[in-house]
Amino acid sequence: LFDLKAAGFSDPVLVAANDGVGTKLKVAIDANRHDTVGIDLVAMCVNDLVVQGAEPLFFLDYFATGKLDPDQGAAIVAGIAEGCRQAGCALIGGETAEMPGMYAHGDYDLAGFAVGAAERGQLLPTDDIVEGDVILGLASSGVHSNGFSLVRRIVAAAGLGWEHLAPFDKGKTLGEALLTPTRIYVRPVLSAIRTTHGIKALAHITGGGFPDNIPRVLPQAYAAELDLDAIDVPPVFSWLAKTGNVAPAEMMRTFNCGIGMVLVVAAGQAAQVAAVLTKAGETVTTLGRIVPRRDVGVIYNGEIGL
Repeated sequence: LFDLKAAGFSDPVLVAANDGVGTKLKVAIDANRHDTVGIDLVAMCVNDLVVQGAEPLFFLDYFATGKLDPDQGAAIVAGIAEGCRQAGCALIGGETAEMPGMYAHGDYDLAGFAVGAAERGQLLPTDDIVEGDVILGLASSGVHSNGFSLVRRIVAAAGLGWEHLAPFDKGKTLGEALLTPTRIYVRPVLSAIRTTHGIKALAHITGGGFPDNIPRVLPQAYAAELDLDAIDVPPVFSWLAKTGNVAPAEMMRTFNCGIGMVLVVAAGQAAQVAAVLTKAGETVTTLGRIVPRRDVGVIYNGEIGL
């Protein structure tokens, strides 16, 4: 049971999301590092809630494996609990399914389910997006939880193992570096929404990158014009692009390339929103502006620094 009035809502609308971690789990399994994928699981769900202007309230997980390994399971659940702490939501339960014959030895799968709430009339995106609105980007922590089928192919083609030192992150193994958990943007973004009232739309940059995720939060008549030169691309993406011979357009359709969350903000409040987010610990980049749509939903200026 969850009391919405006790949580401070007067006329709430419930918002729900569910997701998984994808083939990043194979990296965790093969590297035998299970303490961060639970954070990824929570992040993929709660970041999808906050883009609708909703505060995550509670989370449930589904953990399926062939034979339960107590240490492995404890590490995974500890990560889920940490993700919920970061997001400010309650971990109220879940299901652990032990299914012999369904999974190879040591393999498992995860799914997460999050429910949040927003006051009626305060959901995002708003209906007042106009030409000239500013587009801000929040830095990602790395690859997050998308594109790992391609990541795994590139690593295999390079002849590297997860125990080898990461070429792009000195002092860490490849497995450790690539398993850096997805950044959870909930608290800083909710703070900016509530204190500035200047955020009109949010896009969580997951699979599909900029071209798939940004247009879906914009009115049909508008497009996002992005300055690619403004993006500080983390070394992991440069390494993936060069090692895998991946074209820039494909990189931006597969990966977040350093920007994990995109905001559309009223032009007159962009500085205020950026200041609130920066104070909360986010790295904020001015990416571009909203323009009339002619053909595609995202227009690129400059080149991404891969």
